[in-house]
Amino acid sequence: MRFSGKRVIVTGAASGIGRASALLFAAEGARVMAADRDAEGLAATRDMAAAPVDTIAFDICDVAACQSLVASAAKGAGIDILCNIAGILDWGETADFDEARFARVLAVNLTGTYAMCRATLPYLVESGGNIVNIASTAGLQGVPYTVAYAASKHGVIGLTKSIAVEYASRGVRVNAVCPGHVNTPMASSPPPKGSEIDWALMMRNAPKLTDGICAPEDIAGMVAFLASDSARKVSGAAFTIDGGQLAG
Repeated sequence: MRFSGKRVIVTGAASGIGRASALLFAAEGARVMAADRDAEGLAATRDMAAAPVDTIAFDICDVAACQSLVASAAKGAGIDILCNIAGILDWGETADFDEARFARVLAVNLTGTYAMCRATLPYLVESGGNIVNIASTAGLQGVPYTVAYAASKHGVIGLTKSIAVEYASRGVRVNAVCPGHVNTPMASSPPPKGSEIDWALMMRNAPKLTDGICAPEDIAGMVAFLASDSARKVSGAAFTIDGGQLAG
């Protein structure tokens, strides 16, 4: 029960890493506000939880919606932990990737993360809380056919490190988790029809040290560790969980 009495916001909680994280926090005593644009997925997460979970459907691209979500979660008890897990993947050949698609990925993955951090930081200063952002191994290396996704995740790492330095003296920790390939609906999305994908190039960093791809629960475990008191001296870090991809 590492999080007994803690108030936690988890975005992207309708599926994948977000759902696994919300369920883990709830199982360990936290009062969880699970948020996502997918109301049906949120309801399923709530039904799966071992303890009561609050849910709210919102659009992370809407700054006012982010502020409203945070204010709702903070009523009466404040906020101790923010987990920015909402994200999208849109991929394909760079020459065919237009500006609207690029802007959409950055709006969700990077600007949305920033908006949630900005709205939550005053409450975290009060509680001595922390933020865990989901980045990616695509934010640490060149990954073909992911021009917008990789740019957004490089940005999330930079955002994490910058806020960590700025708020260290105010008692707020900020860290990032960089998953490799994870068995989630997002990661299984196909490229656009007609894309000329060099799969050998794509798979050059397939897991080498451990068999199989990661499960959402593998990533949720690290999210919870970084949010816990066991990581009280950890801030400004980006932890890789990828089955050995970057070690190859």
